[in-house]
Amino acid sequence: MLKKLSLIALTLVLTTSCVSKKIYTDLESKYANLKKENRKLADSNRDLETALNQAKNDLNASQDDYDNAIADRNRWEGEYKALVREKENLEASYNALEKNSSASIAENSKKNRELLAELEAKEQALLAENARLEKLKKELESRSQRVAELEHVIASKDAAMTKLKDAISKALTNFEGKGLTVEQRNGKVYVSMENKLLFKSGSWAVGSQGKQAVQQLGDVLAENPEIAILIEGHTDDVPYKGNNQLSGNWDLSAKRATAIVNILRENPSIQPENLTAAGRGEFAPIASNETSVGKAQNRRIEVILTPKLDEISKLLNDI
Repeated sequence: MLKKLSLIALTLVLTTSCVSKKIYTDLESKYANLKKENRKLADSNRDLETALNQAKNDLNASQDDYDNAIADRNRWEGEYKALVREKENLEASYNALEKNSSASIAENSKKNRELLAELEAKEQALLAENARLEKLKKELESRSQRVAELEHVIASKDAAMTKLKDAISKALTNFEGKGLTVEQRNGKVYVSMENKLLFKSGSWAVGSQGKQAVQQLGDVLAENPEIAILIEGHTDDVPYKGNNQLSGNWDLSAKRATAIVNILRENPSIQPENLTAAGRGEFAPIASNETSVGKAQNRRIEVILTPKLDEISKLLNDI
C-alpha cells in the first residue's frame, strides 16, 4: 500500500508543472490525509492483533501457574497427611515406652515436639500456598472473562457487518447486474459501483439512476451510526481529456467521490463526521486495463464501511 502511495506522490510531483498551485496543494493535502489514514488503520489493526495475542499468551501463562500451584498443594497435602500418620505412630510408641524407660520417654518427647513444630510449619506453608492459589484462580478467571468479552465483541462486530452487508444487498437488489457489487472482506463491507451506473464519461455529475442507488444505500447507512464510511473514486488508465476544470484522472476521481458524499449528506440521519471522500485515480485497479471489460471494472466508486473499534480498544487496555 505504501508503495502505491509513493507512486502516487511521485506521479503528483511529475505532473505539477501543468497543474495550478491550488490544485497541487489540494492534491498534496489529500495525499497526506490518505497516507495518514492508511497508517492509522494499519497501526490500529496491528495493535489489536498484537494485544489479542498478548492477552491469550498471558491467559496461558496464568493457566500454567494455576496448574503448578495445584500440583504443589496436592504434594504438600500428601506430606501433611504422612506427617500426621507419623505423629500418630510416635504417640503410640510414646505410650508404649512410657511404662518402660524414662530415657525412651524423653527421646520420644523430643521427637514429638520436633514433629509438632514441623507439622505446624507445613500447615502454615499450606495455608499460604492455598491463599496464593486462590489469588491466581481469581486472576485467571478475570482474564478469561475479559478475553471472552473481547472475542464476543469482535464476533459481534463481524456479525453486525454481515447483517449490514445483507441489508445493503437487499436494499440494492434492483441494481444487480448493473455494475454494483456488495462483499465482505477482513471485517469490512465493500460496496462497488461501476461508473456506468453513476456517471457519464469525463463527468462527475451523478445520473438519476445512480443517485437513486446512492440514496438507497444512504437509507441503510443512516440506521448504522457506528460505521465509518470511506468513499473512494477510481478511474482506468486512460488520461483525462476533458476541459481545463480538472487536472487529470486523480482530480476526476476525487470529484466523483465527493459527489457521492454530497448525496449521502442529503440524508440528515447520516453523521458528516463518519464520511470521508478520497480520489485514487488509476492507481488501484482491480482488473487489467488491457481490455474494455477491465477498464469498465476499474472505473468505479467504492464505498468502504468499517466498524468503530472504541469498545475493542477499551477491552484491550483492561487486559
